[in-house]
This record gives sequence, structure tokens and C-alpha cells, in this order.
Amino acid sequence: MPNEPFFRKDGDLFVPTRAGIGPWVADSLHGRVIIGLLGAEIERRFGSPDYMPARLTVDMYKLPDLSPVEVVTRVVKDGYRIKVIDAEFISGGQSAGRATCQLLRRTENPSGNVWRPDPWDAPKPDAIEQSPAGPMGGMWKVKPISGGFGTLEMPRRIWMAEVRDLVEGEPLTPFARVAVAADFASPFANAGDQGLGYINTDLTLYLHREPVTEWIGFEVFNHGATDGVAIGECLVHDEQGPLGSASCTALAQKRKA
Repeated sequence: MPNEPFFRKDGDLFVPTRAGIGPWVADSLHGRVIIGLLGAEIERRFGSPDYMPARLTVDMYKLPDLSPVEVVTRVVKDGYRIKVIDAEFISGGQSAGRATCQLLRRTENPSGNVWRPDPWDAPKPDAIEQSPAGPMGGMWKVKPISGGFGTLEMPRRIWMAEVRDLVEGEPLTPFARVAVAADFASPFANAGDQGLGYINTDLTLYLHREPVTEWIGFEVFNHGATDGVAIGECLVHDEQGPLGSASCTALAQKRKA
């Protein structure tokens, strides 16, 4: 089915579709759908226009198969200015990942000026031709800017946009859109001239605002690896400017049939 959603609802359960299959083990889910679903459910159950989902950290410690998924949440802190929510991704009765989200009350910036980086000078998506088949085929739309996927050229920059809903019948919210996209930081930062040899075990997304456009821009600003343990970090933008950053840790990994 064209643009099949990543999940369909069955009561309180989420049933994965084959659209969410990842690259590492046959019939296992891609990390981005784990991150996206945990973030989206935290927002659905606890989000509010008064609060900004400023940090989402997801640990991924088991590759889930296509078994139905339950998302269990717990309120850690329900304060006036700060809310902290935990969520667990349970696939076929086994825990495959967990998230912590910090939601901060929106107010006003204090007076005065604070240093900030220069505006992103990347061309807008409308000025770039869409790649016919980016990484992971039709899982997303991509418009490469510079330093293509897996090259050694820097700066490494790209625009990407979703092509399907996370959950059938539930349009992506701005936060869900950037949450499901954020996992791209790992392959984009950690892929080399021999392809991608690292599987990320976590993802932390920091946001000072939510995206207002379809396209999410990534720019690699860090990668390092020793003894098969890597980190990768990207700045995250939309068409109106910076949103925050996405960082991950990763382990050396070989694909299994």
C-alpha cells in the first residue's frame, strides 16, 4: 500500500506494519518508529499548548519484531514549570525501549541579547531537486544539500520530510514529525565511505521550538568512535530556522539476514 502508516491501532495496542522495517535484522522495526511512537504518545497523553516538549531521550535495547506494541507511561514530575514523563515501548510482552520527556512551561525570553549561531545558509527545499531514492528507499523524502550520505565531505547537510503517518488516521503533530525524523541523526552522522556500520542505542532530541514546516534539515557537527562505540550529533532546522539538536550513541553492528 502506498504510504502505508507505521502503525495501526487495535484498541490500546499499536500493530506495526511492514513500512517500519529497519535495516539491521529481518522483520525488526526501525529505531525511528520506536522513538516517534513514544514521543507521540507522551505528547498525546500529557502535552499541552502551555508546555514545550524540550527534551526527548529514548533508550533502545532490543530490536522489536512486528508483534503488537503497548506504550506504558508514568508521571515522574507534574510541576507547574516542569513536567517529566517516562514511557516504555513493550513489544510482544517484552520491553524494547524507554523514553523520558521533559516538558517546560512556555513563558517569555528574558531581556537582553545572548549569542546565537549565524543563520543556516542552506538553500530552502524548494530550491533543491528531490533525490529519487534516499537512504531506506521510500521511508522518507530527501533533498541532499551538501556532503552526501556516507561521504567524507563536510559540511554534511540534508533536508528530509515524512511520507506517511506514524499511526493510521492520526496526522503528524509538529512534535511527532520531528521526533520520528530525529533518528536520522545516527546514520547521517555515523555513516562512512564503507556504508553504515553503527546501530544507535539511544537518541536525545533537544528542542527550543517545534517545526512549522514539512521539511526537517540536518547538519552533522560531530562524530567520534573508539573500540566500536560511537557518538553522532546533528543540528536540526526547519525552513524558518534552527529547532535544536539530535544526538545519539551507537555500537558497531553487522546486518543479519
